[in-house]
Parts: sequence; structure tokens; C-alpha cells
Amino acid sequence: MDMAAGVDLAVVLLYFAVIIFVGLRFGQKEDNLEDFSLGGRSMPWFAVLASIIAAETSAATFLGTPGEGFGLVSYTYLQIAVGTVIGRVIVAYLFIKPFFDLNVYSIYEYLQVRFGKGTRLMASATFLVTRVLASGARLYVSAILLAVAYALITGESPTTAQQLIVYLAAIVTVTVITAIYTSVGGIKAVVWTDCIQAAVMFGGAIAAIAVLIGQMPGGWHAVLAYYQQTPMPFFVAGTVSGAPLVDNIRTVLTSEYTVWAALFAATFTTLATHGTDQDMVQRMLTASDYKKSRLSLICSGLADLPIGFIFLTIGILMHQYYALLPDAHLPHKNSEIFAYFILTRMPVGLRGLLIAGIFATAMGSLSAALNALATSATRDFCPETDGAHSVQSARRFTFIFAGLMIVVACATSYFVIEHPQSRIIPIVLGIFGYTYGSLLGVFLLGLLTKKRGSDRGNLIAMLAGAVLVISLPQLAFIWRIMFGSLTTLAVGLMFRRPEEDIIVTG
Repeated sequence: MDMAAGVDLAVVLLYFAVIIFVGLRFGQKEDNLEDFSLGGRSMPWFAVLASIIAAETSAATFLGTPGEGFGLVSYTYLQIAVGTVIGRVIVAYLFIKPFFDLNVYSIYEYLQVRFGKGTRLMASATFLVTRVLASGARLYVSAILLAVAYALITGESPTTAQQLIVYLAAIVTVTVITAIYTSVGGIKAVVWTDCIQAAVMFGGAIAAIAVLIGQMPGGWHAVLAYYQQTPMPFFVAGTVSGAPLVDNIRTVLTSEYTVWAALFAATFTTLATHGTDQDMVQRMLTASDYKKSRLSLICSGLADLPIGFIFLTIGILMHQYYALLPDAHLPHKNSEIFAYFILTRMPVGLRGLLIAGIFATAMGSLSAALNALATSATRDFCPETDGAHSVQSARRFTFIFAGLMIVVACATSYFVIEHPQSRIIPIVLGIFGYTYGSLLGVFLLGLLTKKRGSDRGNLIAMLAGAVLVISLPQLAFIWRIMFGSLTTLAVGLMFRRPEEDIIVTG
């Protein structure tokens, strides 16, 4: 091993050592489920904020968003952040307080109070299945760097079997390490390691921009000229002036990044991912009260704008960089471009930081998902366990779900290898679209009405929402949750829970 590789390896190993130490440090006092899942509701708001950012900024964002910038050469993807801010404000003032008032561990407990046990179990099962699939799908992204490194070292394109072996090695390593500190340290380990991971991630991203500008022929002046000469729209209407209304509607609903998707589709998507997903809401419940939770959530939405701008800028700058300095070995997959740049162009030390940043994003989102899955499975499906027994159950579930995610990640890796033009962002977000619309619809039914909905009616409504989305294959992935949730809500309104069973929540 040469000196440069040794330095980079030392940086990565130092990162892993710090993360494992911090994660295990918080496992000493986890003797009940409240500590394991909610951190005793004692986490400071800024730590919750950092944890939310780290959880939603996965490895798919770290590599996928620069890939979007490289391919689109625009900031149109960033307009979606407008809807995420709107959605978070609604979640902050509609969803959070009822969860705190009922002192829930799993947010699906709210649905049992409002409708009955059947709705709670349906919603929790929907979350468990969807979260395993979505988190497993984006887990494979952490292995992209090693796949690119393998091709560089061998000097040849690896076979499908060789790529799968590389992916499997990285996936298992990241998952096992994350599962260990998550199972021992609980949500406190998740939140505090997320803070470290967020710092590493964004420090590496800023360093990448600085290196790109520094190595660009012409430097900063060339970058300014490029931006002045290249149209880079932020908002895109997606409609054509003078075209029939029906055609324009069809175009908008089959397009991913338009102003209409930003204002409506992205808002509903955020309502689902930040209001009905145990993975995201659980960290909000670790705050001391709902007001601090609201502050963390809204600030995380505002942070999405500069975060998205940074990662898209990396992709756009790489597009200019490789246009000026062509590279015959540049990967064909947009999702691999940033990994290739890190391995071939980043200075020693900074390269190690960026590699650690990729692992940080993967581990940050993975640890949160594992803790949330374990909490929901224990609380919703094993309610008889208590005290130390509930913590033991949650820790067992942590490793069970880690194993399932490894299977999904390997399957996703095989799919992407066989379909090299696949894009990361639509794969990850598209999975949520088929089920989270139904999940959101049931929560809206409970929060916006007092007497509508029932266990039987909610089952029919959720199925109706899922069937509608599945029956519209041309619908862009970002619109799926909106259509699914509105359908579920509309069908659910047709049913009414018996008066004697109604428990009104404030």
C-alpha cells in the first residue's frame, strides 16, 4: 500500500472508530424502551435537527444528487425543496402535537386510539415492509465507491459476478457495523452519531466543490463564465403555451421536476415521509416537547435548499470539468461520476474524508431506519413485552431487519448492474410512492376528521389508494403519494366508526 492510500485509509478507519465509540457509549443506560427508542425525550433540538438532516441525506443523495446535476445540468431538481418546506410546516402544526399528547413510542399507536387495532397493525406493517425495501434499495449506494475503485485497480470492467461480490462486501460491512452500535446505543447513539456524520458529509461536499474549482482550467473565472453562458433554470412549468389543457396535464403528471410537482406532489410526499414514517418522526419525538420538535423539523426543511444546491453544484461543476478535460474511463452511470472523481481527482486526505462521507450518509440513514423498525415491531406487534425484555426484543429486531436489508440491497445491486442507466433518486423515492400514499391518507383521515373512518373502511381505503397508483404506471414517481393519499382519504370518508368506539384526540 502506498503512502497516499495509507493516509486515506487512516482517515476512514478513524471515522469508523469514532462512530463505533460514540454509538457504544450510549448503550450503558438503555434499560427500557423509552430510553432505547426515544432517548428519554431529552435530546436537544439542534441534535434532532442534525439527525433529521443526516437521515434524509442518504448515500443516494450524496452520489445520486450530483448525478442528477451532471445529467440535467440545471437546478430543476432543487425546486422540489419548496414543497418539502411547505410539507414540513404542515407536519409541524398538524401531526406532531397529537403524538406528544398521547405519549406514543410508535406513531401507529395514534391510529389505534383514533380507529382501532386493525388500522394500527395495517399501518405499521405497511411501514415495516416499505422501509425495509426503501432503505435496502439505497443501502447499495454505499458500495458504488468500491465498485468504481475495483474497476480502476484492475483496469478492466468487472463482470456481473465480480461487481456483486464487491457490492456484497461493502453492504455487509456497513450494515453490520451500523446494526451493532444501533442495537447497543439505541436512539441516542443514532442521534449523536448522526451529528458527526452530518459534519463529515457536508465538510466533504464543500471540499469537493473547492477542489473542482481549483482544478478547473481557468479556475473561478471559467466557472463564472460557464454559469453565465449556460441556462440553468430553477423553476420549470412543464407546460407548453397554446397546447390543449389535457395534453399539458398529462405532461405535468408524467414529469418529475416541474413547479407543479414542487408545490403539490412534493408537499404530499413530505407529509408522508416526515409525518407518517416512524423512521423520521421517531427522532422528532426525542425532543423534550412538541415546540422544540417543530423547530427542528421546520429548520431541517429550510436547510434542504442549501444542501440540495451544494450537491447539484458538484454535479454541474463535474459536467464542466469533464467537458474541458475529457476522460476516456469516465463511468457511463451518472450515479458513479462523483465516486470516480473522488477516487481519481481528490487530494490525499480529502479523498479519505469524502470516502468517509459516503459511508457516513449510508450509516446515518441506516441506523435511524433500523431503530425505527425495531421500535415499531416491538411496540406494535409485541406489546406485552416491557422494561428490559422490550429492549432485548428491539435489539433482536434490529439484527433481523439488518439481514433483510442486506438481501434487498443485493437484489437492488443486481438490478442496477443489469440496467446501468437506472437513476438512484427515482428508485429510492419511487418505492415509497406505492404504499405511503395509503398511509398518509389514513393519518389525514384521523387528524382532519373526528368521527370518519373505521378499521374495515380503512383497509378498503388503503387498498383503493394502492391499486390506483399501481394502475397508473405512467404517473411520475413524485406524484404517486399525492394520488394515493387523496384516494385513500376519499374512500375512508365513506365509513364511520361506531359512536361507542370513538375516542376523540386533540
